[in-house]
Amino acid sequence: MRKIFLCLLLAVGGFANAQYVVNYKKVADTYFENKDYYAASTFYKKALKITGDTAQAILPYGKERKGTSDNKVIEDYEGSIYNLAESSRLYREFAEAEKYYGIAITFTNTRYRKALFYYAESLRANKKFNPAIASFESFISKNPNDPLVKDAQKEISSCKFALEEMRFPRMVQIKKVPANVNGLGSNYAPVKVAEDFYFTSSRPINVAGKRDVMKTETGEVQVSTQANPFLNTLYISKDALSTTEVAVKMMSINLPKDMEVAAASFSPDGNTVYFTAWREKERYSIYTAKKNNDKWSAPQPVGLEVNSKDFNSQQPFVTKDGNFLLFSSDRTGGYGKFDLWYCAIRSDGTLGQAVNLGPTINTEDDERAPYYNPVTKKLMFSTDGRIGLGGLDFFESEGDLVTWSEPKNMGYPFNSSKDDLYFTSTNNDDTKGYISSDRESSCCLEVFEIKKEYFSVEGILTDCKTKLPMAGAMVIFTNVEGMQKVTTGGDGKYHFKADSKRPIKLAFSKENYFAITKNYVYEELAKADTMIYKDYCLSPFKIGIPIALDNVYYEFNSAELTEPSKKVLDFLIPIMEDNAEMEIELGSHTDNIGTDEYNLELSNKRAQSCVDYLVSKGISQVRLTSKGYGESMPIAPNEIGRGRKKKDNPDGRAKNRRTEFKVTKK
Repeated sequence: MRKIFLCLLLAVGGFANAQYVVNYKKVADTYFENKDYYAASTFYKKALKITGDTAQAILPYGKERKGTSDNKVIEDYEGSIYNLAESSRLYREFAEAEKYYGIAITFTNTRYRKALFYYAESLRANKKFNPAIASFESFISKNPNDPLVKDAQKEISSCKFALEEMRFPRMVQIKKVPANVNGLGSNYAPVKVAEDFYFTSSRPINVAGKRDVMKTETGEVQVSTQANPFLNTLYISKDALSTTEVAVKMMSINLPKDMEVAAASFSPDGNTVYFTAWREKERYSIYTAKKNNDKWSAPQPVGLEVNSKDFNSQQPFVTKDGNFLLFSSDRTGGYGKFDLWYCAIRSDGTLGQAVNLGPTINTEDDERAPYYNPVTKKLMFSTDGRIGLGGLDFFESEGDLVTWSEPKNMGYPFNSSKDDLYFTSTNNDDTKGYISSDRESSCCLEVFEIKKEYFSVEGILTDCKTKLPMAGAMVIFTNVEGMQKVTTGGDGKYHFKADSKRPIKLAFSKENYFAITKNYVYEELAKADTMIYKDYCLSPFKIGIPIALDNVYYEFNSAELTEPSKKVLDFLIPIMEDNAEMEIELGSHTDNIGTDEYNLELSNKRAQSCVDYLVSKGISQVRLTSKGYGESMPIAPNEIGRGRKKKDNPDGRAKNRRTEFKVTKK
């Protein structure tokens, strides 16, 4: 089983002084059986005569297959190619894995049918998402009953998610820390304590050469190498990581012989450390040590509340208030492989019983490396059990250790198509910190500094009539990530922030005002750097009180709308769309030229023309009524003066020939 915070690699230089071995395949098979995948891949390449300047495997014969001996050659060749692909994948060298699975998927032997799944997985890890989707779909169609079909379906969803994430990247700055930290081997699980920077590294420790004896079921194979083991232990740097050269040294803990340690977490005062510890062929356990006068005590395993010989416990995290220890474990009572658990840290340092974080957080796959901020009540962790960009992804959930919100993927580039885990914060709101990722490595985890930024949308909401700031209005911000709501104060201000420039919808509403909705497309947001500032206003109304629509005209002596009048009616379309429950009446009025009957019939037809036009624009008929009032409700005199001095009033008649609307239902 792959150890997630450990790359079990031998340095390339470790083979520089290797003695000549005739049967490279036998040596490679031995390393493969012993799960030393880097060494296995090296010798499979020798057996297949693959050199550094070619990716082509050479079939070790040059003739037509004629007999059983040729069958053995084919079998050895295909087995070596497949195991080379497997070795490359298992030490996370996906570029190499893609090449050799690409050969293995052409084999007809059903023993290699899973090559297509792992070929697709390698394509995904190499950010080739569309070809990966096609290959996963091909695997499903060819192997509908294979247990990996469920994983393939999840991978397809993850590839589609990744394509969308890379289209709308999150506002995150990420950079690799200096090379002295990211040396050979894996470098991961960073944590800052005051001015000290701790991390785990499996960088090689120079020891004398020795002869390795690799044991197999069929016997023993001796391979002479210059030993250069990669051992996990804790390192410390007191230098600022902004400098080019960073001095790094081992943390001075008196470890038992042959013990490897990783993933340290400290009490708030920095005087107690918890970490994962293990020996070869033993389970992972959590140990602790205390500092006195700058010297660390001998590590001791924490209690049986956390550790057991029957399961693994690893990746401890102590909350900033020192009250809880969170960790990852495959102990019984969980929901999958490795689950997240927590236990209380009592005042005397003893631990309470372990409690599972529950099914909202844990899946049937692996949950790793928890980080919890008791102030913001947000949990960040890594999992490969949910839709993500690939491998282990960071997710965030809000809760109180018992009840949790649905975890959200932290997106690209916080996450990558490979493994991302071990977040640690360097400020109170968790917008700055460090992560571990193999996104830029051919095999191993490296340490990155990360800074989260945000895009702001803000402005002032006013009353369109009075021009004064509007208090008590509801403003709703919606994007693909979800919804945020605020109620404006006396200053009418609204403010939202998002971590990506995905399309946004703003909805403004208040009782007895027409609601409005404003949409921001990606292209507009992309040009705005870090903020969009816009003021808006809401128009008041009262149910049953008519509002005139100016300049709605008809052809002479006709109910047919003129083209300019249609543009005036277009004003009503967004009002109706933004106020989805609202119903209105459209009323038409005339002056007093003509008979009462004629004017009433003409106004009815004109009001219906307005309704018909709005229906043609997609407004539901059931939300619209029409009514003609004829000449019965003038708002200005059609004539002025009296008796013989009475004369026509064109301005008044124009005002009376009007179209109005009024809200009948909100």
